[in-house]
Amino acid sequence: MRLDKLLGQAGFGSRNQVKKLIRSRQVYVDGRLAESDNLNVEPSLQAIMVSGKSVTASSEKYFLLHKPTGVVSAVSDKEHQTVIDLIKQGDRVSGLYPVGRLDRDTEGLLLITNNGPLGYRLLHPKHHVTKTYYVEVNALLAEDAPDFFANRVTFADGTVCKPARLELIMTSSDKSSAYITISEGKFHQIKKMFLAYGVKVIYLKRLTFGDFQLGDLPKGRYRELTVSEKEILKTYLD
Repeated sequence: MRLDKLLGQAGFGSRNQVKKLIRSRQVYVDGRLAESDNLNVEPSLQAIMVSGKSVTASSEKYFLLHKPTGVVSAVSDKEHQTVIDLIKQGDRVSGLYPVGRLDRDTEGLLLITNNGPLGYRLLHPKHHVTKTYYVEVNALLAEDAPDFFANRVTFADGTVCKPARLELIMTSSDKSSAYITISEGKFHQIKKMFLAYGVKVIYLKRLTFGDFQLGDLPKGRYRELTVSEKEILKTYLD
């Protein structure tokens, strides 16, 4: 949210009055003087002071969820359980939604928040957020596989993917496993990339999203982001 808009909503005066506050060097963000009224800020992540008074933090929530297979990355669905259904009633606030999506048959790390603008910035192409997955396929991933994925996979419709990093774990004629890291999020991208190589994905799990890591969080469980993880979110405010 823009700093001037936030201060206006917090009752620090009209738009012009807020601008005067900022320009008179009375506003600090995380201990630093705010020099611009259009600065992007987030009171749930940053300490904002106006003339020595703290701006009350908003009610934004940030969860890291281990999505199980069979659950859809949506706010509501008439046929299937959603990721929001996994959030306890006591933790639910208005506007919760998943940042990005995982296919219904894919499990792993998913961020949940009610901070729409921040979620949008996390997915914006300019940030090139990398995602790492553990993948199993139904056939051989040969020694040429890492180079194949690093050299921009092209789909049948002509879509060209950015280079991906593939790390082989286990290979055999009827089943192989690997870690794959991508920096974009095209529809069914990983499954299509492996199909382009000539194998089919039979299991897919997202392990990381940028600097966020799934760790040992059990399937179907979630937790609030830690203090250090919220510091990571601040890097997406610009």
